[in-house]
Amino acid sequence: MLKIGDFSRLSRVSVKALRFYADLGLLPAAHIDAFTGYRYYTADQLPRLNRILALKDLGFTLEQIASALTEDLPAEQLRGMLRLKQAEIEQRMQADQDLLARVEARLQQIEQEGKMSPYEVVIKKTDPIRVVSLRETVPSYAAIGGLFGPLYGYLQQHGVPPAGPCGAIWHDPGHKESDVDGEAYIPIEGSLTGNDRIQVTTLPAVETMASVIHHGSYNRFSEAYQAILTWIEANGYTITGPNREIYLQCDADVKQDDESYVSEIQFPVQKA
Repeated sequence: MLKIGDFSRLSRVSVKALRFYADLGLLPAAHIDAFTGYRYYTADQLPRLNRILALKDLGFTLEQIASALTEDLPAEQLRGMLRLKQAEIEQRMQADQDLLARVEARLQQIEQEGKMSPYEVVIKKTDPIRVVSLRETVPSYAAIGGLFGPLYGYLQQHGVPPAGPCGAIWHDPGHKESDVDGEAYIPIEGSLTGNDRIQVTTLPAVETMASVIHHGSYNRFSEAYQAILTWIEANGYTITGPNREIYLQCDADVKQDDESYVSEIQFPVQKA
């Protein structure tokens, strides 16, 4: 038998790690002296130790390693564990590739513009939102403001308060100079039904939403749109549906040139 120190030198595994594996039941000592408490190991235990180290090197948790060390573990189950680990690694590699692409896109943007953009685009998941909404063809994007009056009036009539900042959805596939397909909405809670003009519906959750915050007037929305659309293209995404505008901070009497406003622009996207 080998003392734990000798077994440590032979296996090139620290005494601390050997004690840890023993305490977890992964590699119990072959013998513990009842009087001194010294731990002894045998050379026959090296294959088990090497399997522990190999599985640990593959990224398995100690709990997973304990399962893999079971003598009657079916080969198919071990293959399944390895396939899952393979999928985890591939997913992590893809995430790193996406991160690398975003870093490269940001570097390219700085090199082209010579400065940092005031807009930071992030990818996030949105939850379903129950809303009261009004969709019409409006003469311009600014005219969407005229649809909120009937919505707020409808809520007041039925005693239903807004449950969040109002917003707009633009259903046209691209920019238009006139006759814009716009939908104004206000989040709500509680019971409410619509009518022939006003709808009560739920905006669906979006798993991958590109989002940017715009500080400033609506007259300068084009700057935020240019930033987020450039980012979407540079980072290998495609737009998958209507975009949303959320008016996080504004006045009841909307002014297109008020620089104190805060808005969020969102595009549902997916990897190209």
